[in-house]
Amino acid sequence: MKTKIKAVLFDLDNTLVDFVRMKKIAVEIAVEYMINAGLPGIKDELINKIFEIYNRTHIESQSALEEIIIDKLGYIDYKILSSGIIGYQKGRDLATYPYPKVFSTLKELIRMGLQIGTISDAPAEQCYNRLARLNLLDWMDIVITFNDTNEYKPSPKPFILALQRLNLQPKEVIYVGDWPQRDIVGAKTVGMTTAYARWGKYHNCENISADYDLNSIEEIIDVVKKINNEKNF
Repeated sequence: MKTKIKAVLFDLDNTLVDFVRMKKIAVEIAVEYMINAGLPGIKDELINKIFEIYNRTHIESQSALEEIIIDKLGYIDYKILSSGIIGYQKGRDLATYPYPKVFSTLKELIRMGLQIGTISDAPAEQCYNRLARLNLLDWMDIVITFNDTNEYKPSPKPFILALQRLNLQPKEVIYVGDWPQRDIVGAKTVGMTTAYARWGKYHNCENISADYDLNSIEEIIDVVKKINNEKNF
């Protein structure tokens, strides 16, 4: 008997939400607030230095604003830091919204009787906060974050944990992600069906090993129907 798809799991950042855009806007507004609070420096140069810190440490670093203040002043000025945090939060909230057709696609997958969830490299707090701001948290049957395994994709551990929590076999799950070397490789390692999200950060990759190549998220609906041989496909 042919295996049917019972769950569709997604990468979070740059697959469900444009994380790159969100980060750029949040940092830009944070820098503007810090300059207004007295931080010396040129806006574009400060933004570039903050992203240099992210590249050196981690994109989710919670100390980047502190480092840039210490770099400029030699100490932490809490008036400037608090202003930067408020600016970052305002920019983050302004720019955190899903890609087109995410809501309608997830609703249709749920209507079709499928479980949905996310496997993300983001720390638990940031992952859950983003899902909550997107109003998607209550839709998720499972949420796997970095804190669940302490290993980043393409490690098989996050994918294996997802299968265990869903109580499903690998071929019963499709995983959708935008980063071939992490999302696609990791999911294929454990035997999941894979779909490449070509609208994400790594949208121009070639020679992708994914089972399906998607230009828009709603295309996953027809993929599931095709695999499951549903009528009206």
